[in-house]
Amino acid sequence: MNERDARAAIVDAAREMERLGLNHGSAGNLSLRIGEAALVTPSGVPSRELSPGLIARMPLAGEGVFEGPLPPSSEWRFHLDIYRARPDVNAIAHMHSPYATTIATLRRDIPAVHYMIAAFGGPTVRCVGYAPYGTAELSRLVVAGLADRDGVLLANHGAIVTGATMRRALWRAVELEALAQVFYLGALAGEPVVLSDDEIMRTVERFKNYGTRESSKELS
Repeated sequence: MNERDARAAIVDAAREMERLGLNHGSAGNLSLRIGEAALVTPSGVPSRELSPGLIARMPLAGEGVFEGPLPPSSEWRFHLDIYRARPDVNAIAHMHSPYATTIATLRRDIPAVHYMIAAFGGPTVRCVGYAPYGTAELSRLVVAGLADRDGVLLANHGAIVTGATMRRALWRAVELEALAQVFYLGALAGEPVVLSDDEIMRTVERFKNYGTRESSKELS
């Protein structure tokens, strides 16, 4: 994906996340890897006001250095650190969606109450501990929580999902919020039955060719 298309994809994804109720106003942030840099949504700009030219460009080897008319999200650090740690990740979406954030305030992992948890690479979506937003401490927690996973909850904060493309990350954002809702409602009704780790890992293998289909343009 060239940089022009990547910037447009970020704007489209930000607006779609607001339309779906996964973020609101200027909450959350998104990024795409582009070569040895990352394109990161700017700080404090509502999705409806976002445009491709406002997105900051940050070298992966840098430490807060950026190009663009506005500074990147105050949470730029975990975007860069995830890309450095995970060569398979090209897109990141951070959200403050209602159910995922609710579970995060309880500081609970999401267990395998539904087989769709396999979309995140294992039998749980972990909830990492609390650290102030934008800090190196939070970034370390996030990277550890995403070890062999494509989604993580941030205590008293929200959630992060990853993907090979922005479309894949957006798919996971929707699925994570749905999982969190099912877990929350199931816990209200009683004690949800949790699927075994073996069952989920079998499903993980099946999911390697499952999910939203990428266009050749997105994969280029």
